[in-house]
Amino acid sequence: MSVGLEHYLALSAVLFAIGLYGALAKRNMIAILLCIEIMLNAVNIAMVAFSRYIAPVELTGQVFVIFIMAVAAAEAAVGLAIIIALYRQRGTVDSTEINLMKR
Repeated sequence: MSVGLEHYLALSAVLFAIGLYGALAKRNMIAILLCIEIMLNAVNIAMVAFSRYIAPVELTGQVFVIFIMAVAAAEAAVGLAIIIALYRQRGTVDSTEINLMKR
């Protein structure tokens, strides 16, 4: 049995669904950030799979994946800095407790 495009896309869809469920269901902001990272990794798997099976000679999918990983690293750094600042100010990382815009 060989691993085909369908297998990679199924793995990508499952990872994306897990990340989406976690991002919508969790209340901890760090867990939400990690679920968003899982969703970005699912997109990376799909991008590489399509690139491998549609145009195996070109590296366009891999280039996009490197760009997505760089954006994800920047997003994680900025997001974690915001979470730490909110924790220092409010004393919690619960997303339902953060109401900075209601003043």
